[in-house]
Amino acid sequence: MRRLRASVAVMALTLLAGTVGIIPVVSAQQTEQFPITTLNAGVYVIHAEVATTEAQREQGLMFRKQLAPNAGMVFLFDAPAAACMWMKNTLIPLSVAFLDPNGVIINIEEMKAQTLDSHCPDRAALYALEMNPGWFKQKNLKPGSVITGLPQAQR
Repeated sequence: MRRLRASVAVMALTLLAGTVGIIPVVSAQQTEQFPITTLNAGVYVIHAEVATTEAQREQGLMFRKQLAPNAGMVFLFDAPAAACMWMKNTLIPLSVAFLDPNGVIINIEEMKAQTLDSHCPDRAALYALEMNPGWFKQKNLKPGSVITGLPQAQR
């Protein structure tokens, strides 16, 4: 019965989030809400949660059991940097594209679930975009491809 109530609460939050532009993240480990934005990769539309604070970037997609087909998370760093990603407490494998300030893909890495392996940009990146494994390859996106609609740093 408790599980049913929790499921109903999550469904209600999900419906509410659709009207206010956030996606609730609910797990036994945390309850954090991330704003969402729409990105474009050529003809492909991405519904990306946005991680802009240190706490949001640290949490990322941890504890998720699945990710919708064209959903992801975009990380906005404070400045272009060699910010590496890892998969501690991340239950699903992911692909990550590192992007320069103009949204140009620098490089793409495939990341295995629940590992401490570092995945780093080939040069300073302002963004990292995590998607389901193989998403970029399936869409024929590679270094040099452009992602548009990225959030801008607060000045």
